[in-house]
Amino acid sequence: MADLLSRIPLDYEPLKENRFFLRFPSDLGIMEWYVKSAQRPSIDQTDVEVHFFNTVTHVLGAYKWEAMTVVFNDPIGPSASQAIMEWIRLGTESVTGRQGYAAGYKRDIELDMADPSGATVQKWIIKNAMLTKVNFGELKYDSSDLATITTTIVYDYAILCY
Repeated sequence: MADLLSRIPLDYEPLKENRFFLRFPSDLGIMEWYVKSAQRPSIDQTDVEVHFFNTVTHVLGAYKWEAMTVVFNDPIGPSASQAIMEWIRLGTESVTGRQGYAAGYKRDIELDMADPSGATVQKWIIKNAMLTKVNFGELKYDSSDLATITTTIVYDYAILCY
């Protein structure tokens, strides 16, 4: 076991789950410090079976970027609920039932992972993101937990810049 550990380079520093920033376009008013937790992009590549004679081989079929779950803390002010609701209203206005154009409600967001000093060492650009589910959270008299908002964000594709 000691031999195994001695092979780890001295300058090895892993990415850590708590060192990240999720940045939204400024016009949405969603501050990066609202974010409590998020997921990194995830892709699902399907396979297609190719049958020939009595064998089967596989090739890649369609692929799909999976939805991300992002949980926000909801401060009194500035209100995360209000900012998220404004993003929802760009797509669907609940009072009138009108819907907007995709160019109006889809946004690019950035997910940065940081090293111990806070410098970005991994950058994802999440392209054409939109909210599909928003849960403004549970309330309980017997709890002192922070109020949170759980969202599901779908997107067209993601780019891992570095």
